[in-house]
Amino acid sequence: MTGEEALFDLEPAAAPGPDFEELLHQPLDQLMAPDWAAALRPVEGQLRDALGFVSAQSANGTLVLPAASNLLRAFQEPLADVKVLILGQDPYPTPGHAVGLSFAVSRQTRPIPRSLANIYRELHDDLGLPPRVHGDLSAWTGQGVLLLNRVLSVAAGAAGSHRGKGWEAITTAAVIAVANRKDAAGHPSPLVAILWGKDAEAVIPLLDGSPAIVSAHPSPLSASRGFFGSKPFSRTNELLLAQGSEAINWELPVL
Repeated sequence: MTGEEALFDLEPAAAPGPDFEELLHQPLDQLMAPDWAAALRPVEGQLRDALGFVSAQSANGTLVLPAASNLLRAFQEPLADVKVLILGQDPYPTPGHAVGLSFAVSRQTRPIPRSLANIYRELHDDLGLPPRVHGDLSAWTGQGVLLLNRVLSVAAGAAGSHRGKGWEAITTAAVIAVANRKDAAGHPSPLVAILWGKDAEAVIPLLDGSPAIVSAHPSPLSASRGFFGSKPFSRTNELLLAQGSEAINWELPVL
């Protein structure tokens, strides 16, 4: 057992979180950061419909991922702090993997998904940063990196199973909200979008001219067709600095 893995034995068991039915009835500003709640208020009806679908699926015995406590995790950090958008497709369909942040997994998950391993390989090749054995990307979200999936839920073992069930309207509104922010002087807030794969690339018209770094998806099926060597992390920092913002520290902690 490594030093990192030994730490997991010291973590207390997590308290049971809310179930999907409870989410359905919670006020919007209890589900997410206040400024996200304000931005997504116009699509609250669609959000309630999507939550209703997920709740019904769970009640019928379908294992829905991620857990209810993580379903809207991407909106827990303030909208005002977002300066990088990394857009995924839908959550990992493997039980125990999805945590509500695109491409991330829990600290305990071994091995990490192959797409994330490829992201770590590119991070090393781009910035020389060491890959981690864990897949906890919350150190990025704390710096204003929005790890958003296009679809926020999935049935276990069935990738793409919750597409077309209402989430796309929510995440479209979220991308528009990020792109349309203004600072106190009325200027666009700094933003760089990292778009991996055709699904993510499709949101370019929503970005209101914000710079986007586009490449193939880091999936093993496509990473060799333009993801490797694309240098998204250094290019993002260059674009942030050019907009007068601080660079992201992409190095993840050793747990």
